[in-house]
Amino acid sequence: MTTKPMLGKIAIITGATRQNGIGAAICRALAEAGCDVFFTYWPTYDATMPWGVRSEDALQLAESINASGVRCIGLELDLSAPGAPQRLLEEVSAQMGEPSILVNNAAYSTTTTYADITEEEIDKHYWVNTRAPIMLSSLFAQRFNGKKGGRIITITSGQNLGPMPGEIAYVATKGALAALTATLAAEVAEKGITVNCVNPGPTDTGWMSAELKEELLPKFPFGRIGSPEDVARLVRFLASEEAAWITGQLIHSEGGFLRR
Repeated sequence: MTTKPMLGKIAIITGATRQNGIGAAICRALAEAGCDVFFTYWPTYDATMPWGVRSEDALQLAESINASGVRCIGLELDLSAPGAPQRLLEEVSAQMGEPSILVNNAAYSTTTTYADITEEEIDKHYWVNTRAPIMLSSLFAQRFNGKKGGRIITITSGQNLGPMPGEIAYVATKGALAALTATLAAEVAEKGITVNCVNPGPTDTGWMSAELKEELLPKFPFGRIGSPEDVARLVRFLASEEAAWITGQLIHSEGGFLRR
């Protein structure tokens, strides 16, 4: 049995700006399975966040994956820009070939409550969290010319499982992707594409304070907080042939996270 079951496949992963993020972990996991990887990164956003970003992260990610024996290209791309989804797919096609796997991982999130939300902030969330993945998924499916093996996988955050105070715009825009999954899956099945959504629960990618980790830890029955690698393993499975009969699903992979 080959140790590279996805050898020769091309995967797009959005939002792999930071080495310790979910996007980077997904890139590495798919590369380990033999996939060629094309990822997007947008350090301008991460630089404004408390966790920050190292300017060399994206380049180091691409170099490390290329050194493992598969192709890897990173593209700095603002997914909220007009025409960004079309540009991304054209770049992948020109530089690597036609992709068969799309992972919508990029996200935009700032604190918003009913008392301070603005139209501008709603729009910023919508462009990245809703419009970009919908258009990417649509264009990916239109261009997909395989008879089977197409995969669309979207990362969400369990907005339907309970309240997330302080994240009004985020929950509304990311929640739309969970609602989209079943309908899109039904539409593109005839093209041999599966569509699934993954909620990884609270994941330690560098954004958690020590106080928040202390608060969350007792809610994980396994005694640890979720890691990016936990998400990546599930995405790799959903992208594989073993998951060919799984579509239209929202999978909560949270390590038994206790919400009460």
